[in-house]
Amino acid sequence: MTETETRSHRADKQQNGDAMSETSTVEDVFDDTYKEKEGPKPPRMLVWRNIILMTLLHTGALYGLIVIPCASALTLAWTAVCYLISALGVTAGAHRLWSHRSYKASFPLRVFLALANSMAFQNDVYEWARDHRVHHKYSETDADPHNATRGFFFAHIGWLLVRKHPDVIEKGKKLELADLRADKVVMFQRRHYKLSVLILCFLVPTLVPWYFWGESLAVAYFVPGLLRYAVVLNATWLVNSAAHIWGNRPYDKTINPRENPMVAFSAIGEGFHNYHHTFPFDYATSEFGWKFNITTAFIDLMCFLGLAKDCKKVSKELIMARIQRTGDGSDKSG
Repeated sequence: MTETETRSHRADKQQNGDAMSETSTVEDVFDDTYKEKEGPKPPRMLVWRNIILMTLLHTGALYGLIVIPCASALTLAWTAVCYLISALGVTAGAHRLWSHRSYKASFPLRVFLALANSMAFQNDVYEWARDHRVHHKYSETDADPHNATRGFFFAHIGWLLVRKHPDVIEKGKKLELADLRADKVVMFQRRHYKLSVLILCFLVPTLVPWYFWGESLAVAYFVPGLLRYAVVLNATWLVNSAAHIWGNRPYDKTINPRENPMVAFSAIGEGFHNYHHTFPFDYATSEFGWKFNITTAFIDLMCFLGLAKDCKKVSKELIMARIQRTGDGSDKSG
């Protein structure tokens, strides 16, 4: 996408009263006034603590793959349950609820999602949502925490192994995050994050199969513990990497994010990324309902149970108008 195309596209959106700028209530709308600083880029500074920890984690996860045949059926089922809970803490919680405020959740549901987010161990909700809003507001620029124009590896995991670009830090400090600070659940989790991670990401997944059905501690630690944690991490990272590189762009061909069914499946609904960046306030992140989208089904269930409400959704008319105006002409079903 050239700079001229970007300007033309943003002007087109403003002229047509695009719902993204009209409906969004958080700072997740792309800011085309931002300009990258001229001159040499700041030096890349490695974060050796993160490099060592990620190396150890993935080594442990590989060992978890090896010992899967030793795990009982109950342990494998428990691993799947922990995977789903962890993923929902990111997708339904940190992402759709707290980053984009695409629906409203009751206090019990917010507590569950915060606990599930701690099980996922991807930074606390406040920090996760702040960085994600920066990602949307400055997508594919120096101010984007996981700028995909720097390559697959950087967008996937490399951004966690180096110091943040100064523009990421600067823009993150300028965001209005009063809604997050006003949420007592978010701030409680932030204050007690390390303890909650220790208990929910590592101890609970390990001790439940050991205590209740006699699984060995080693298998319980490496399969529902480390392997599950590493797979959830990589599924989330694929949204930043693969879904910004491979796939079609039926809604907006002038932006980088793509529709990627593989990512949608692994990240329980977060792979419809061209749609999501076009309409970031839509609670379903897709126009296809529950298709490859367990998170949308979960939110709909919570609404049915009275635990969630006020889900924001894009009209079919607006979607079709946007496809005709800025889409790449591909089959929108991906």
